[in-house]
Amino acid sequence: MTVLGKQKQYCLTPDEIESRLKSVSIQPTMQRISICQYVLCEADHPTAEEVKEWVDKRSLKMSLATVYNTLNVLVSAGLLREFKFSCLGKSVFDSNIDDHFHFFDEKSGKFHDLDAELLTIDSKLPKEFKVNKMDILFTGSLEESNVSA
Repeated sequence: MTVLGKQKQYCLTPDEIESRLKSVSIQPTMQRISICQYVLCEADHPTAEEVKEWVDKRSLKMSLATVYNTLNVLVSAGLLREFKFSCLGKSVFDSNIDDHFHFFDEKSGKFHDLDAELLTIDSKLPKEFKVNKMDILFTGSLEESNVSA
């Protein structure tokens, strides 16, 4: 995952994933641990269909409904965030749960996390509007020489 402004966290071991699931009262089944291994460690803003494809390639065979249910449980527990970006037409799941923004590279079809501290927003909202969070998506293309991996 390209993270502009921050480095991606290290990958969790299966035991660490199991412990993390238990810490948020989620039963650590084999399916959940497998999905977590992918979405928390390997994937970069995957869709549920991409998670299902990854699972199938490893002969773990589970239904798309199980994948969706697991992803929704992980979102509810605060281990993942779900974003519905119109440029993609479906949800993507993000293991970066810190406040951040996104850049969608139209050439590659990839999302890049942008550290919220890199962007200054001067809002002139009326004082009665209380903002809890902002989901901002920039779209365009990256010049390869300026991208940090």
